[in-house]
Amino acid sequence: MSFIRSYVVPEGFPHSVTPSYVPYMSWRALKHFFGGAMGVFTTRTLLNSVGVSQSKAVPGAVAINWILKDGAGRVGKMLFARQGKKFDYDLKQLRFSGDLLMELGAGIELATAAFPQLFLPMACIANVVKNVAAVTSTSTRTPIYKAYAKGENIGDVTAKGESVGNIADLLGTGMSILISKSNPSLVTSFAFLSCGYLLSSYHEVRSVVLNTLNRARFTVAVDSFIKTGYVPTLKDGNSQETVFNPPWRHEPVAIGSRFGEAFQEPASFVAIKPLFEDERYIVTYNPTKDKVYALLKDQAKPDDILKAAFHAHVLLHFINASHANLNARRRMNSNRSYQHNPVNMDFLPHIEESCKIVMSSYGLFKKKAREQGWIMSESLLNPGRARLCGVVPQ
Repeated sequence: MSFIRSYVVPEGFPHSVTPSYVPYMSWRALKHFFGGAMGVFTTRTLLNSVGVSQSKAVPGAVAINWILKDGAGRVGKMLFARQGKKFDYDLKQLRFSGDLLMELGAGIELATAAFPQLFLPMACIANVVKNVAAVTSTSTRTPIYKAYAKGENIGDVTAKGESVGNIADLLGTGMSILISKSNPSLVTSFAFLSCGYLLSSYHEVRSVVLNTLNRARFTVAVDSFIKTGYVPTLKDGNSQETVFNPPWRHEPVAIGSRFGEAFQEPASFVAIKPLFEDERYIVTYNPTKDKVYALLKDQAKPDDILKAAFHAHVLLHFINASHANLNARRRMNSNRSYQHNPVNMDFLPHIEESCKIVMSSYGLFKKKAREQGWIMSESLLNPGRARLCGVVPQ
């Protein structure tokens, strides 16, 4: 059951889908079963037809290698599908990351020409990477088309969009066939085409205008509101959103974190707790991890999660300003032997000040966000596990 919940059914099943979902997916699974079985025979026939080998033993071995390669890709696709919930709130970032993976997979496939003895492991890795990219592409396609559809024409928009993609793909294939007749350098061709692909992908993702506030766009909106008093328009907010988030990038705000991650010592929690007696969340800063944490109480509601995220970014603004002032004083101070290891208690005045700002400005922020056409949803800011991990003792 754990496997089914993680890899087979959508989050919140069966309440998150209509009753007809189960029979549809059952027949779809059966269809793909027969399709996969047929693929074994078609692959072997195609390899024989192009003259892979005239012997009787080798074509079967080659076909098995080819099928294992495709099977590894399908396993990778299934494992990555577990992250499906993230496709709803970070679809731009995942879409561009998927295109990066697609080019990485293509590069590994081309490298098999230099290492033919490693064909199977390299082809399996490449196919896993490319299938992960394919999951990302197909999962983010519909939400992007939905952003452009007006009324009940999402099917038409999707069909025409796919048609444009197929036409462009055919033209690119024809151009590649013509160029390949002159035997150009494989490395040069791959580098040129990859650069064009990734540049186009980056601008494609940047051109999408969504009206929902995910973490990246929420950060842009709150930062703009704190500094100028205005919430950016849909176009400006999307244009300022960070599209590429490498895995090693430090995230300064964590929503719904574990209690032990947020506090260095119990004394800091005891000092901060009275400030949030009337709230269903607690916001604090852990200097050892240089991160602001928003912890949710067990009775937190959707608006409380949004308010906690807003409060966390307000506190982050004060922390960054404090760090800038501290660095300026250090540069002016010639005595570098002084060392100070801050604890949560050192930032209590900033937390107190942030509480005053949030009390007076959170309602205004929501009003201005709605006026600009933004839609705020706690599910886009808060992972599903946060409600369970961030419970604060009463």
